[in-house]
Parts: sequence; C-alpha cells; structure tokens
Amino acid sequence: MLNFASTLARDAGRILAERFGRASLHVEHKGAIDLVTESDLAAEKLIVERIRTHYPRHEILAEESGLSERPQSAHRWIIDPLDGTTNYAHGYPCFCVSIALEHEGAIVIGVIYDPTRDELFAAERGHGATLNNKTLRVSSVTQLNEALLCTGFPYDVRDRGDFARHFTAFINHAQAVRRDGSAALDLAYVAAGRFDGFWEEGLRAWDVAAGAILVEEAGGHVTRYDGTPYDVYTPPIIATNKRIHDAMLRVLES
Repeated sequence: MLNFASTLARDAGRILAERFGRASLHVEHKGAIDLVTESDLAAEKLIVERIRTHYPRHEILAEESGLSERPQSAHRWIIDPLDGTTNYAHGYPCFCVSIALEHEGAIVIGVIYDPTRDELFAAERGHGATLNNKTLRVSSVTQLNEALLCTGFPYDVRDRGDFARHFTAFINHAQAVRRDGSAALDLAYVAAGRFDGFWEEGLRAWDVAAGAILVEEAGGHVTRYDGTPYDVYTPPIIATNKRIHDAMLRVLES
C-alpha cells in the first residue's frame, strides 16, 4: 500500500503543479481566512476515486469532502489534497499533498509529496522513513538554544491566548523559529532533520497524520503538549528529534 500511496501523491501533486501560479485560479472562502481552490478539489477527487477503485471497502477522511464511512472497515485513508492552500493561492511555493493510512486506530503509512521540489517523503510503521527512497533521520541537535523550530498559526489564532505566549517563549529559547504555512511539510522537515522541533494547536487529522508517522519512523518523538501519547484526532501536537523534546515541553508548560 505504500507504493500505491506514493504513486497517488505524485499524481495528485502533478495536478497542483499544473495549475500553480495561474492568474485564473478559482479560490473560495470556507471561513474568514480559510481557503479552498479548484486545485484542492481536483486533487482530492483524483485521490478519492482512485482509493474507491482499488480499496472500495476502506473508509476515507478527506479535508474537503469529509468522512465516507464504510461499515466494519478497519482501514481509513486520511487525506489533505493540498496542505498550504493559502500559500498556493498566493503563488508561494510551499505546499504539498498529504496521504496517510490508518489501520485499527493506528497510522501505518504516511506519504507527503512536495511537487515544487519533487520531494516524496514516505514512511511505513516499523520500516523507517525515506525521502526519494533515501533513509531519513531526525537531527542530532541536543540543546534548545541551538535548535531551529517551526510552527503554524491556527485559523482561530486570535482566540488562542496561549499561542502568542508560546511563540514568544520559543523565540527567546531557541536559535530561531520559522513559520512556512504547511504543517505537513513542517513535520516532514523534522523527520528530515531540517527542523529540530515543531509545535502547533488546532490542527486536524489530515494536517498531521502522514507527518507524525514520518517523524516517528525517522527516530523522532511525537506527543501532546503535556507529554501524553499523541492521537491525530486530539491536538495539540509537539514533534521533535527526541533530544530536545523535554526542553520544549518545559517551555510549553511554563
């Protein structure tokens, strides 16, 4: 199934790439600052139809179309056809396709494809993580003041009083903090050792499912803000190279 998911992500990414930067791109608002484009819908349509053809008994949870339930199904595909929609709509080349497979409550496969760089991040539970078929490992940074961190701004950031406090605290404790607008890519970059840690509130399962297994299979650690085990349906999330995990938890708890 990993090969199936990888091919699917590349094909959906091709749709995004073909339409990227078009002046005529149709954009709609799902909320005050939450967007959906024709590319989201086209990529999701391809992914969903392909899964239904090959695995008709599987459930599908997709960002735009929601949950298509299948009675007694042990499998659920979790899909974000375009993570980083706001970036995409503005012509900022930081976006991806994210596809994960859940089996009996555990994420077992995760694939993230960045069509702008032709980078395919892939992981299978118990078999490690790769980038374009080369093994991924998290970074070796051990000190928070030497760490490059990343985060995202929730769509309801104005209603989250702790966010600004956490953001300021990490700016003061880490070497630097970045915000690129794609949680899936942020997590993939933690898995690849490009970032040392990530935290964010308010994310949905399709934002994090593939990225979380990538981090874990690359040797990292993923939990909630209080250090308890992470579940893709219960944010918030903190994902790190494991070495700075406790230090980041202390900042979040302070």
